[in-house]
Amino acid sequence: MPSPSLAQRRGGPLAVGVLAAATLVAVVVGAVLGSATLAYEAGDPGAVVRWGIPVLTAVHDVAAALTVGFLFVAAFVVPETTRTRRRASAARVAMISGAVWLACLLALVVLTFADLAGLPLTSPDLLGQMLPVVWDLELLRMNLISAIVVAAVLLAAVGSDSKAVLAWAFFGACFALIPLALTGHSAAALDHMSGVNALGVHLLAATIWVGGLAALAWLRRDLGAHLAISVRRYSVAAAWCYVGIIASGLLLAWINLVAWDNLFTRYGALLAIKLALGVALGVFGWWHRRRFVDRLEEGEAAPFARLVLGELAVMGGAFGIGAAIGRTPPPAEVLVETPDSTIYALTGYPDPGAPSAASWLTDWQVDWLWLGVAAVAVVQYLRWVVRLRRRGDAWSLLRTVSWVVGWLLFVYATSGAAGVFGKVSFSWHMISHMAVAMIVPLFLVPGAPITLALRALPARKDKTLGPRELLLAAVHSRYLQVVANPAVAAAIFFFSMALFYYSPLLELGMSTHSGHVLMMVHFLLSGYVFTWVLIGIDPGPKRWPPLALLVVLFITISFHAFFGVILTRSEVLLAPEFYGVLDVPWIPDPLADQRTGGEIAWGVGEVPTLVLAVAVAWQWMRSDERETRRLDRRADRDGEAELAAYNARLQQMGERAREQSRR
Repeated sequence: MPSPSLAQRRGGPLAVGVLAAATLVAVVVGAVLGSATLAYEAGDPGAVVRWGIPVLTAVHDVAAALTVGFLFVAAFVVPETTRTRRRASAARVAMISGAVWLACLLALVVLTFADLAGLPLTSPDLLGQMLPVVWDLELLRMNLISAIVVAAVLLAAVGSDSKAVLAWAFFGACFALIPLALTGHSAAALDHMSGVNALGVHLLAATIWVGGLAALAWLRRDLGAHLAISVRRYSVAAAWCYVGIIASGLLLAWINLVAWDNLFTRYGALLAIKLALGVALGVFGWWHRRRFVDRLEEGEAAPFARLVLGELAVMGGAFGIGAAIGRTPPPAEVLVETPDSTIYALTGYPDPGAPSAASWLTDWQVDWLWLGVAAVAVVQYLRWVVRLRRRGDAWSLLRTVSWVVGWLLFVYATSGAAGVFGKVSFSWHMISHMAVAMIVPLFLVPGAPITLALRALPARKDKTLGPRELLLAAVHSRYLQVVANPAVAAAIFFFSMALFYYSPLLELGMSTHSGHVLMMVHFLLSGYVFTWVLIGIDPGPKRWPPLALLVVLFITISFHAFFGVILTRSEVLLAPEFYGVLDVPWIPDPLADQRTGGEIAWGVGEVPTLVLAVAVAWQWMRSDERETRRLDRRADRDGEAELAAYNARLQQMGERAREQSRR
């Protein structure tokens, strides 16, 4: 048998080569089917641009997948010993593919502008016209943002084999994919927000899945006896990725097709082919896990290698078809916007109409991103509970119910009436804000998810970073020690809210998709951390005394009420470039609607404050009871030795006092 290093040099490039070749073949086939190579009627940029964009996009997708996948495997999957350099080998490939990814992003900026301007690459006016507008055109700006993030990842991780550094590089590489979700066909569809969210999930899941498998194929020989455990760890992540790919793919297909008849267009045919490839990959994964993982533990690696090559070929085909879809015009009605609608232009949604008394129950607009987050959080929590019960450990039913109810309330706040009307009305937006930041955490925090996870997740004994290790590192990190300080958490909870509403951030949060997502994330996390430091039982930084917590609570809520009062008396419209120009028919006076939002902010804070105060006082009482019982048990064990010692000290003090009086 050849040495591991020689086998690795033979097997690794073969796996990557199969992925790249299948991708390029699929690009050509998909481009022909989708008419991506047809000449332009006017302003033809030339064959180099017409063919270069889909080919470069495919190479970009493969390079991104390899970068993300190799970083993922290096940081979280493969064990390392004193005699191996697996992590360094994977990191080296990730840096090379990352450099290719960066080059493709920069090249796509030039080719995309040439395509939009109808200029060939040889035109002397190309750069002169591109440079002044490169940041103004969203399609180019998103590629540049991704390129900046990729460059930062390469500079931070080059030459390093530290699992912590590679883990941060992995998260950075994943973040670099997010701007690309804003540039696809789904970003121009009627349901813009859902399309962008689905495409973002699709990109992340596909790159981790494909790149991780390629990394395992590259390291297969070098892993030796650790191949089986590495494959098992990867398979868990791959299963979640597959769920994300299929769910987001179906949503994207529906958004981009609109009607079943469009399935018979060229665009629909390409989507159908990609969906079929996705199903085939799911069958591959199920078959692989069912038949070959156990055989890997017995030392049979050949079947695994053959199956991986077949999987990578199908994955490459899916990548190529995806690149061709990006150059194929979708059905015309997908790109039709609501005519003459300022509301749609600013929010991405049509006017929902005036709310009625029944709107609290009947008006829904599903936010698929937050529905998906809530579903994953609930399903994973229940899986952990089932795991504990199967091994005979108990977990409180009330905590489980509290966790589920919290996420149901979150879904209602983002997809129900508050989410629907909150996109155009400040008062309804404030209802959603208060629900997410103040009410939802009251149910999520008592669910104690960190405690449950630490009990349910297995510990890794080979010093790799698994979910439990990541969670422990986060809980004991210096960052959390600062953020989870009650004074800091309270300051973030209130002052960040005031800063948000009295700065351009409000307009960004209401008028841009990324701003809206970050706004909701901040509302939820700031409210959760503030509630956690007051009544949470999960492990974390040292807790303050209950009396100090009550002082922090009442000071924070006083500021919160003061903020509401200011809004109720405001004479200046917040975010005037948004609320001032929306022209919502059923909101005749936006300033009056803003004052109503202030009343909501003022009034809603009362009940959560009372609940938190009672909870802190109850925990204080329980703590005193536990301390009393502890002292009683110790007294029973040692015959009240502490009381006897205390009485003896009093007697000695009395004797000294009497002696001094005699003198």
